[in-house]
Amino acid sequence: MRIGPHLIDPKVILAPMAGVTDKPFRLLCKRLGAGLAVSEMTISDPRFWNTSKSRTRMDHVGEPDPVSVQIAGTDPAALAEAARFNVDHGAQIIDINMGCPAKKVCNVLAGSALMRDPRLVARIVEAVVAAVDVPVTLKIRTGWNPDNRNAPEIARIAEDAGIQALAVHGRTRDQHYTGQAEYDTIAAVKAMLKIPVIANGDIDSPQKAAFVLDRTGCDAVMIGRAAQGRPWLLGHIAHYLRTGEQLAEPSPAQVRDILLGHLEALHAFYGEEMGVRIARKHLGWYAKDRPENAAFRAVVNRAQSADEQLRLTRDYFDALAAGVSPALPAAA
Repeated sequence: MRIGPHLIDPKVILAPMAGVTDKPFRLLCKRLGAGLAVSEMTISDPRFWNTSKSRTRMDHVGEPDPVSVQIAGTDPAALAEAARFNVDHGAQIIDINMGCPAKKVCNVLAGSALMRDPRLVARIVEAVVAAVDVPVTLKIRTGWNPDNRNAPEIARIAEDAGIQALAVHGRTRDQHYTGQAEYDTIAAVKAMLKIPVIANGDIDSPQKAAFVLDRTGCDAVMIGRAAQGRPWLLGHIAHYLRTGEQLAEPSPAQVRDILLGHLEALHAFYGEEMGVRIARKHLGWYAKDRPENAAFRAVVNRAQSADEQLRLTRDYFDALAAGVSPALPAAA
């Protein structure tokens, strides 16, 4: 699959997720086999571009090509300026967010709320495409609610305006992440467009990825929540799609090594205090399928230093690798 001049290989993409797909996580997922990793969204309001959070989100130094940056907002001119700003800071693909269902985004008529106003959608995509000389992509949902599945209409507007790839999450906005993703609307969108279409929603295994590609006819799959705590999933999907062979889940020792590297990257990227704090949610995700997960989180969340967090994590996974129950304080 190509997005403009960029070959996306393998056709497995890490979805943009606010507070998750930061630079350390994108680099990790790319190293483990993702063909593309989209950044967490950057808001279009220039008043916030020089905050420490925005500067962190716009750091793409050393990131493998192509660098895809998602922008969010509601004003066409502001989004166009945000696109130019991010291209100047390393973006090679600009992605427009019209898929986020969060209330704080939709309440300002951004994210998936934009799908209620096709004329505004047209103005936004036309403005952003005209503003930059890099490919522009778009992420949407199937519609606002079950009675308004207007993804085909929005998709046609996007293609006509010059959008070069479209990702569709198989839920309406009012579903948020509940229920099951439906793929018929995605298939209908794919059938009517010439540009690449990426299927997103409930893809949590190599077999599910193959099923969704077959069901929708899409050009690629996009993995979101299923990659939290399982960054190797994207590489496993890519391997299965290429060979038909399912790779074994990583051993506790392999998970330990991946996780410790991830923690060290977070500490280095954010600094010790913030890195330790941000790492806590990832630690919970990595251990979520273990029966002692709650006790582990209660212990490791008390860590105040990078060394302590690394030591507690190493001890926990060393015990798992040795086949013994981790020694966690009873108070946890």
